[in-house]
Amino acid sequence: MHPLLEELQRRFADMFTALAAGDDLPPAARLRVEGMMESAVIAGIADEAEVSELMQRCYRAGFDRDIAEDFGRDWPEYFSFPQIPAMARREPVYPSTRE
Repeated sequence: MHPLLEELQRRFADMFTALAAGDDLPPAARLRVEGMMESAVIAGIADEAEVSELMQRCYRAGFDRDIAEDFGRDWPEYFSFPQIPAMARREPVYPSTRE
């Protein structure tokens, strides 16, 4: 595997493992990985389908389910390449004032 794809795989795994555990994910981490995804395609290292499949395998490993189970079968229409469907769980928000 090309070193860039190995690094993408590591970062996908870190990202999805953290999110599956309920940890926060800084937007900058996701944005950097999206840039790496696009770079892999531009440099001819992989095509969009290969990079997307790598992301989906890592998502499956982290969450123990497919991306489609969380975002629907048409998720690529809402998260066009190189967007990553990576969202932290919403935390309950409690008002701090009476108003």
